[in-house]
Amino acid sequence: MKEATTAAGIEYSLNPGEGAFYGPKLEFVLRDAIGREWQCGTLQVDYCLPERLDANYIGEDGQKHRPVMLHRAVLGTFERFIGVLIEHYAGKFPLWLTPVQVVVASVTGDANTYAETVVQQLRDKGFRAELDIRNEKIPYKVREHSLQKIPYIFVVGKREAEEGTVAIRKLGGEQQTVISLSEAISNLQDEVALVT
Repeated sequence: MKEATTAAGIEYSLNPGEGAFYGPKLEFVLRDAIGREWQCGTLQVDYCLPERLDANYIGEDGQKHRPVMLHRAVLGTFERFIGVLIEHYAGKFPLWLTPVQVVVASVTGDANTYAETVVQQLRDKGFRAELDIRNEKIPYKVREHSLQKIPYIFVVGKREAEEGTVAIRKLGGEQQTVISLSEAISNLQDEVALVT
């Protein structure tokens, strides 16, 4: 394990006695936003299970050989990994990760059809978008979706429908920006592309 890690050019530190009872392991430790360390992913060598399974393979020499098994847990315990992510981001996930990326909220019923069109165009471009055409005031809708930590709220009214624009409210921002729908989608694509 040490030779493979060194050959891969990965920095590591040894923790003698920390291996699993059946063999050595690599642990991948994450540090969260407040400095706590969490052991998540592991790659463990297992000499015992192949023996118990009486597992064999035929080598290049034509003879039976006992394999060495590797157990791989990419994220470790999935629930722990998700918990660490939620705490790290305080629920305010980056755009590429958040379950709902954009909510399109209509100001009045006159803009509902346009709001539906905006949502469909966002979805066609691969974004996770939801529609809010409830008969509620915009400040109420914005507050509700902000508390849910939705990264972007696209507000559309009669003027936006006529001009093909959206009024964008970014989570944590005080100002709103009115731009064309195509530019708004392009900006979202650029933001997501930064992490890929």
